[in-house]
Amino acid sequence: MTAEQLQALIAAALPCEHIELEGDGRHWYATIVSPEFEGQRAIQRHQRVYAALGAKMRTDEVHALSMKTYTPTEWAAEPH
Repeated sequence: MTAEQLQALIAAALPCEHIELEGDGRHWYATIVSPEFEGQRAIQRHQRVYAALGAKMRTDEVHALSMKTYTPTEWAAEPH
């Protein structure tokens, strides 16, 4: 799995304003900004991303995914 493939899977299932990925093909770290995260707790946001990846997580194509999830407003307030 490449970063581009993983980004495409997430973006196809979730409207994203920003996706940043780092990883080695199996272990990934993601920063995801989506207006769909409004009003959701972190666990709900993560579940939404895991649902977007579906079988890729279950078949171990993506072994591990750590993530930070933000709404556009939260992201605008972050130093980056």
